[in-house]
Parts: sequence; C-alpha cells; structure tokens
Amino acid sequence: MSAQQPRGYVPISHRGATGLASASLADLVTEALAYGTVYDYARQCTDRRELAGRGPVYAIPMGGDRVVVRRVRHGGLLATLTGDVFIAPTRAPYELAVSIRLRDGGVATPEVVGYVLYPAGLALRRADVLTREIPDAADLLSVLRARPRLTDRGDTWEAVHALIRGLGRVGAVHADLNVKNVLIAHAADRPPVAYALDVDRVVWGRPGDAAVVRANWARLERSARKTGVA
Repeated sequence: MSAQQPRGYVPISHRGATGLASASLADLVTEALAYGTVYDYARQCTDRRELAGRGPVYAIPMGGDRVVVRRVRHGGLLATLTGDVFIAPTRAPYELAVSIRLRDGGVATPEVVGYVLYPAGLALRRADVLTREIPDAADLLSVLRARPRLTDRGDTWEAVHALIRGLGRVGAVHADLNVKNVLIAHAADRPPVAYALDVDRVVWGRPGDAAVVRANWARLERSARKTGVA
C-alpha cells in the first residue's frame, strides 16, 4: 500500500480531473464528472441535502449509501482572495491519509471515500472531498445551543472527552479543533459519538503525550468560549 494509493482505493481520471476513490464508488464518481465536477453533480442532485460549511456542502445518495461532497475552501483572513484554489496537490490527499490513520487508530472521524482534483491554471488545483455521511448527527455548536442547561450536556461532553482521548492516544494535534469541527451523532439506545471533522489540519505529535491532549482541549475550549457555549 503506497502513500499515494491506499489499499481499497483506485485512481480516477476524466477530462483532466484526477483523484482517488473507494473501489466500490469509483465508477459512480467518474460518472458524476460528466457534470463537470462532483460538486456540480451534487449541487444538481434532486435528492441532495444541503449542510452548512465554509460553503454549501451536499449529502447525496451514492452506491446505496449517502456521501457528503465538499468543495475544499480556504479559511482565515485571506479566504476571500484565495477562495477554493490551492497549490497542487491541495490538502485533499493528506486529508485522506490522515482519515485512514485516525480510523485505523480507533479515532472517530468520517470515512473519506474519495477526492477529485481539477486543474485551475499552472500548478493550481481545486478539490472536492467525499466522505461517508454520519446519520443523525449535528455539529457540537448546534448540540450545545439546543441544550442550554449544563445538566443536559453530560452525554455530549462524555463523547467529546472520548474523542480528545483518542486523538491524544494516536498523537493527533488538530490545529483547527472547534465546536463546528466536532460532529455529534446520536443513535437510538446508544450513547452519542463525537467525530473529528476537517482532519486535513491535523499534525502529528507523540502518541500518548499529555501535551497533545492539552493542546486539543485548549483549542476546543477557546472555540466554546468564543461562541458562548462554554
């Protein structure tokens, strides 16, 4: 298994677009490229569900399941200038690699089922990332705002604690861990599970290092205070 092509993924290529996709979805992803980009396909899908993100994000049926299609976009002060254009190969391949490493380490994060890169001039690219949808889930900010009383938040914070411990166990420092980048999933008759999103911002420290846990907590607590849900 190479760093460029993880086991279970196959390359895709169509009219200048290139990428990787789960072997079970590769043909469907390639067919979606007939619409120009996978994001264009998702935006026009009649059974789409729009989610909030840096830009519109779409959950669509694909291969008997539902997949979330996200156009990768810059954040921060320069976002209005840089938009969705990145220096090749963008952060999408790294996001796939990190997702696999986290999941292999037992950390909850949505499965990245593929990504597609599109030429944007010279050495520049746009990118779409596809992840398997987590059903019955909402971001941590929405969950905390829906539960204003501290006594109603215990199970949610237990799930978040488990996520932070998992990140620490594998040495993953999430440089953008905030209340919008933690997804809380509620399944019937089971405790909620917290998932880490936007894992392309993860950098690696020493597994089991308490400093990793402290760094992740500091970022999340700062975000909670800033949004008024701490």
